[in-house]
Amino acid sequence: MLKNYFTIAFRNLRKHKFYTFINIFGLSVGVAICMIISLFVINELSYDTGFKDADRIYRIKSEIVFGGNHWNIVQAPAPLAAALPDDFPEVEAAVHFRTRGSYLVKREDENIKEQKVVWAGKDFFTVFGVPMLAGNPESALSEPQTMAISASAAEKYFPNEDALGKSLILDNDMDFRITGVYQDIPKNSHFHFDFLLAAEGLGEAKRIAWLSNNFQTYFKLRENADPDVLAGKLTSLIETHMEPEIRQIFGEGSTIETLASEGGKFEFGIQPLRDIHLKSDLEGEFEPNFNITYIYLFVAVALFILVIACINFMNLSTARSANRAKEVGIRKVMGSFRSHLIRQFLMESILLSIISFLIAVPILTLLLPFFNELAGRELTVPFSQLTFYGILIIGAIGTGLLAGVYPAFFLSGFKPISILKGKVSMGMKSGMIRSSLVVFQFAVSIILIIATIAVFNQLNYIQNKKIGFNKEKVITIDDIYALGDQAETFKREVLANSMMESGTITGFLPVSGTWRSDTPWWAEGKDAKQSENLVSLQNWAVDYDYVSTLDMKIVEGRDFSIQYPSDSGAVILNETAARNFNFVGDPIGQKIFTMQDSEEMDPEDLQGKTVVGIVENFHFESLKENIGPVMIFLNERPNGIASFRFNSSNTDEVVTFIESKWDELAPGQPFTYSFLDERFGTMYAAETRLGKVFAIFAGFAILIACLGLFALTAFTAEQRTKEIGIRKVLGSSVQSIVFLLSKEFTKLVGIAFLIASPIAWWVMNKWLEDYQYKITLGLQVFLAAGVFAAFIALLTISYQSVKAALSNPVNSLKSE
Repeated sequence: MLKNYFTIAFRNLRKHKFYTFINIFGLSVGVAICMIISLFVINELSYDTGFKDADRIYRIKSEIVFGGNHWNIVQAPAPLAAALPDDFPEVEAAVHFRTRGSYLVKREDENIKEQKVVWAGKDFFTVFGVPMLAGNPESALSEPQTMAISASAAEKYFPNEDALGKSLILDNDMDFRITGVYQDIPKNSHFHFDFLLAAEGLGEAKRIAWLSNNFQTYFKLRENADPDVLAGKLTSLIETHMEPEIRQIFGEGSTIETLASEGGKFEFGIQPLRDIHLKSDLEGEFEPNFNITYIYLFVAVALFILVIACINFMNLSTARSANRAKEVGIRKVMGSFRSHLIRQFLMESILLSIISFLIAVPILTLLLPFFNELAGRELTVPFSQLTFYGILIIGAIGTGLLAGVYPAFFLSGFKPISILKGKVSMGMKSGMIRSSLVVFQFAVSIILIIATIAVFNQLNYIQNKKIGFNKEKVITIDDIYALGDQAETFKREVLANSMMESGTITGFLPVSGTWRSDTPWWAEGKDAKQSENLVSLQNWAVDYDYVSTLDMKIVEGRDFSIQYPSDSGAVILNETAARNFNFVGDPIGQKIFTMQDSEEMDPEDLQGKTVVGIVENFHFESLKENIGPVMIFLNERPNGIASFRFNSSNTDEVVTFIESKWDELAPGQPFTYSFLDERFGTMYAAETRLGKVFAIFAGFAILIACLGLFALTAFTAEQRTKEIGIRKVLGSSVQSIVFLLSKEFTKLVGIAFLIASPIAWWVMNKWLEDYQYKITLGLQVFLAAGVFAAFIALLTISYQSVKAALSNPVNSLKSE
């Protein structure tokens, strides 16, 4: 019996080659896309599971409302890591990290720029359980000027040698002895460090200031400890350690409660390690995380595309019901049970599904490298895992059953008497269900089209919005400290070239990934012990040419000038900062004050600066954030990044010239450059990738839907051949026949548009809520998507419609 089922199934598939091809190709593409998304989702969900006892590791997060600002950050005070195991028995161990950007690393002569460098506490290996390949994990980071390095770094700097006990030089003057070599951090982790510098040698790590937040702190709970209980106890840290400093600064009557009554807030929370990659988007993350919402979206898209492919099979199977009706009738008359027919049709569906899955695997192999490049991942097809083949088999059978169950019950339900009398329904309650499935296919496609247009419109808005500075034609050179005391000479010699307009040296640039520093200030004459008088400011140290190089606009007062020696004590505020200070009268000439950066945080040890200018607001973080208050002041010894505005259209010539000057003044030091507009663009890399992914998925969804529509149109034309012949004999024009065949499907696409538009509007508005500065989803977005979908549908339908309309009526009527 089983052999008979397979024989009949193969005969039917071979007999109807066109429809078989449509079904197999559409289903293969749908399955391949579904597999890609599944591999991606599985990879994202596996983040940070490779650490030992990952379910017991947590990170501290901080929420601070102070000085007119609201921060949700990953940083915490330096002494917190030591206090956690001391104050709470639930904590087994804790470790903190301090990032300070990239470092130049060398063994002997040639420096290599390394990004994956961090200062780490001595209990790193106790908390994370990263396997140690050489050295003692308990003492590897316990002494100043020591480091542990990854296996990759050890192979890079000490090929075929034992790295333990040897030294590396950082930034040309810091000598670190290697006390440990550890296994590489898993790729699916939210951080990837190759160099762990012992924080025991970092003066900042030994500070006891609880109101300074610069360290990321992680801890491991003891077995069976309740994280919720610990989270509730964290308030005691603030009362015990923070309040004394608050009283020292703001007066003896100041407490957390009094600050809260004035709108302030200091609060610690905890995050499970395994939630960080998908559920955390705080300021100061080690690396850009993903978003769990996008995981849900991708899963939905994968299912929709697979369902669209299955719908094609259901539609074509039921639409061709008349062709199978006589077979069903004769087999029932000859004694076949309905259950036999159901098994027969399900066997055909499963066979088609198995063939589609077999074809989907090479399609997956071809598409995966392109997806990896797009998504910034390194996904591979797990051919070596038996689980993969098991999932393929289950998926093929399950998809076959999903696609074939309705056609099987529908076709097997025909009554032999009606069939043999020629009374056969064309299927699915006069086509209502079939039409509904076509509507569903195109509704999903239109939603994806609208999402794609909206994402790209938002990206276009970001790129073209007035951001308060000119990011075009500015080249940035990193690691200026490698020049030593030659930095100003480098700047001067580069600017001597006619291709250059201006230049500035500072690590503080209005793009993410550059330096940031935040300190509370208050206006002269106001009581600094009243928190409402404090303004928490970004403090940016720059040189005289900063404003002109970035093409910022001074709206009041003036820019810094070498003609004013007093500008060493001057400051320029942005409009938000000037507004937050609530100056009485003209802000120009007024003074602001802050405490000196000292270990004791002495409120009597003050420094003041005079406001000489107000600069127009400029975006210095993502457009997801409001523009915060910023002050810029002169730095006696600029460092960090050199930025040059150039007027040449030949960027290669500009780069070559600057590199030649670099090599003259910093021989042997790596030359690293980028362009400011590129740095700006990287702030929105995730959105750019999302837009491209949606565009590709939308394209595949439309392709599969159009394949089904193409086949349905061909079938409809085939069923109405005699009707078309009679109409042509009676004088109908080609245009009227094309319109007749097209109007039903065009109407279905219109209904799909009406259903898809409000759904897409709601989804994309939820996505845009993350942005403080965003587009408005106008009618043109939806009309563009609707017109595009209608155009593609008409293009698909028109071929078969025109072909049928141009056919010779004699051929269709000669047998009558």
